[in-house]
Amino acid sequence: MQIHTLDKAGIINELQFGAGINHAVHAGRRADFSLILSMFSDDVRDNTPVEKIDEPEITDQTLRKRFELQSPQQLRSDQSSYDISAAQAHAFHHGGMASAKLNHYLVPETLTYLPEETHDLPEEVYHNLSGHLRRQLIETKPKNLLPADLYNQLVVAQRSFQISAQA
Repeated sequence: MQIHTLDKAGIINELQFGAGINHAVHAGRRADFSLILSMFSDDVRDNTPVEKIDEPEITDQTLRKRFELQSPQQLRSDQSSYDISAAQAHAFHHGGMASAKLNHYLVPETLTYLPEETHDLPEEVYHNLSGHLRRQLIETKPKNLLPADLYNQLVVAQRSFQISAQA
């Protein structure tokens, strides 16, 4: 019964004992001192006040918005990247290399120009595919597979037809 009351006491440090630990040291009562120390919590989180710190989520987008940066350079081409490339070529022909560099730094050009609508396949591979494979690449909805118990369904349907035909 007394053990359970000591467990519920939740003794964390020496401040909860008051002068008891001090008297045990000065009186030379090693057993009392050892008992008091053994009742302290060994979890450092009990001894140290811990507060939850709410850190704001820092993402690439929030940093770009905070420092007023433009969007990152695209990795793959799309329809808008051809206009950007044409504008840079126009700046190069009319203003030289410095104008083209400035235009690139303001609106960066994409890194690679890959063929479009080839489902991330190289163009020569995509054009070598059969029409059936190209159609399968276009279809986004998966086909319904045959049910696992198709044979049982067919047998039950045949037997029920035979019973209804005889009746």
